[in-house]
Formats: sequence, structure tokens, C-alpha cells
Amino acid sequence: MNSRQRVNKAVNFEKPDRVPIDLGAIRASGINAVLYDKLKKRMGINTPTKIHDSMQILAEVELEVLDRLNIDVVPLEGADAKWAGMDAAEGIKRKLFCGLDVYFPPETQIREEPDGSWVLLNPAGQAYARMPKDGFYFDFIRPTMSAARIDPKKFKPRDTVSDEELNSMANRARFLYDNTDKAILGWGASISVMGLSALLSDNITQGSLDEWLCMLMLEKETANDMMGRYVDAVIKCLELYNQAAGQYCFAWGIASDDAGTQRGELIAPQLFAEMIKPHYKRLCDWVHTHTNWKTYLHSCGSVYHYIPHWIEAGIDILNPVQISAANMEPERLMKDFGDKIVFWGGGCDTQQVLPLATPQEVKKHVEHNITVFASGAGGYIFNQVHNIQQNVPVENLEAMFEAAYETGRKVYQ
Repeated sequence: MNSRQRVNKAVNFEKPDRVPIDLGAIRASGINAVLYDKLKKRMGINTPTKIHDSMQILAEVELEVLDRLNIDVVPLEGADAKWAGMDAAEGIKRKLFCGLDVYFPPETQIREEPDGSWVLLNPAGQAYARMPKDGFYFDFIRPTMSAARIDPKKFKPRDTVSDEELNSMANRARFLYDNTDKAILGWGASISVMGLSALLSDNITQGSLDEWLCMLMLEKETANDMMGRYVDAVIKCLELYNQAAGQYCFAWGIASDDAGTQRGELIAPQLFAEMIKPHYKRLCDWVHTHTNWKTYLHSCGSVYHYIPHWIEAGIDILNPVQISAANMEPERLMKDFGDKIVFWGGGCDTQQVLPLATPQEVKKHVEHNITVFASGAGGYIFNQVHNIQQNVPVENLEAMFEAAYETGRKVYQ
């Protein structure tokens, strides 16, 4: 069974030959470039390291590395498709604080400040993110809570895709489909109507997170109008992406919506069901009617009480399954939802276990989680909880992938 077949069986609740494994299929399932470089050098791979995500300093995981780690999924992202097909030398070479040379995408603008920190600049030359000296990644400069007011009239979500991006995506999709046996996960247009992403991406509000959450309760007609226009715009983009590359993808990331904190959901589940769920349903209905894709949702934190609503709305796959958050224990999730939604993640806690445990403890942790999540006939993809950070011991990383492969084979025998 090849990777494409394996993933397709898993997401359709059929029994594959082993649990599929992901690393880097989206910008929240990847690996820091410094640690990635260490890992591939231990494999004897000495290629230049490309940056896939400039904000998070995430590496582009090369196909040879994916094969060596038994990874089954590859990303296809509109904003990254052109750079993914380019040689590292065509990017911008820059030495990270640790001394490692990496290659950023060609359009990246970084300015070094007098205190040694770096700031990311947008195409207009305006700073929007900052990384302190010796830091691991950039943080948005814009505050999450501010005195700014939301002006619904200024809300103009992107509703088209350039021909250049569509052509790059089509070319990359054909290359991945013809030259690998990996399952291809698409991403290019999605909704983000809750959490920090709603505020920081400028694609839903011009004000602050606290005001938006109040609008969901007090200005419902206006909030629904904004979210409705947002879904309209995303559908228009998805139509274009589907025409360009949809036939190659098994699933599409339709939302990146960090809706939970460490201890609970961001808003009351009843309010979520009333205000947010209908917009998810309309988007999922369109995808299931007009494409062959599964719908993929990324949402961090404690989101247990949202899961039944997402299922009813048409979400097929949930990532990253933050098992360290309240009510997100693997046993509980599988008991209540294991045959209704595909859990993509939850394989290894990246807050406490992966960076701080011993390699043997990492293995036992992964073995336990896979055994629980794979207790059904399919319906599970292994991935660590969110991105792997720079300070993780490389031995722990190796232990995680070794356990994911070995245990993933045993559970379905």
C-alpha cells in the first residue's frame, strides 16, 4: 500500500496497513528549520535548508527526508507553491541567530534593528512582526486587544486568486502527483472567524479581538453579514483552486480557526452553534457538493464542546488535537467522536513531552496515543501537536518518528 492509498483509507475510516504519518503538510504541523537541519544531517543529507514559513521559521521538508521518515502527506499551498518548486539559491540567504544559513522565499524583507532584533516587512515596507535577538520565531507587532474599532464597511476579504499563483499551484500539484506517491493536502483559501487568527490576519476585522467577540453577542446581524461575505469570498477562491489543482488533492484546509484556550473554548458552545456553525456548514456543503475533497480544520486548544457542532457542519478532519488541553484526552475523544471525525494529530505533546522527556519516555507516550487513536478501523493520522520547536532534542525527534512508524504498523496487524 503506498502513501496515497494509505491516507485515503484512513480518512474514509477504512483500515490501512499502518497509521499514516504527517510532518509539514500545513503550517501548523511542521518543524523549526534549525532542528530540521540537525535531523537531516544525522541522515547524511547536507542540502541547503529552505524556509517554508518566514514567521515561524519553519523548514520546507524535502522529499528525501519525507521518505526517510515514512511521511505520507505533502503540502500544496497557494502562497508557497512557486517557492516550493525553486532551488534554495533562488531565495534570500540569511544567517539565523544560531549561525545556520537558511534560504527565505525571494520576496522576504527582513530588517535588523539596532538592538539586534529582526522585523518582517510587508511589500509596502511596513513592519508587521518582530523576532527578538536570539529568538526562535517572529511575533505579530499588532496587539490582540486595542482601542481600534471594527468598521464592517472596510471588510473586503480576498475573493480571487492571481493567474500566477494558480499556475504555480497547478504545476506543483502535477509534479507532486507524478513524482511521489504521497497524499496531497491543499491549502489556499480558508475562513478564520475566531481566536487570534481572526484579529491578526486582517481578513475579518479591522479592530481587536475583544470587540469582535462582543459583536458576536451584541451585533449579531452585522457579524453574520461579515462572516457571510467572508464565506462567499472563500468559495470564489476555492472554485479557482479546484479548477487549477483540485483533482490532485484528497482534502483541503477550509479553516484555521484557533477556537480554544488551554482550559476551555473561547466562546460558549451555544453561541458558537448559533453564530459560527452555520457559516462552517455553508462552506463545508459547498466543498462536499462541488469537489471530491475532505474538509480539514485546524483549531488549537480545548475545543471538545465544539467538536459535535463541527461534525454536524461537515468537518471531516480535525487538527492538531491538543491532548494537553482540558477535555482533550485521547480516550475521551475516541469514545465520543472516534467514528465521526478523523483526528489528525495528538500523537505527541509538544509542550511538555517532546522537548523535556527522555527518548524512551517519548516513545512510550507516542505508543500510548497511537494505540488509543487507532483503536478504530482507520480514522487517524499521526502528527505531533502543532509545530516542533527549535529547542527539542534531536534524539527525542528521532524517537517520536520511530515509535510512530513501529506502533503504527502494529495496531492494524
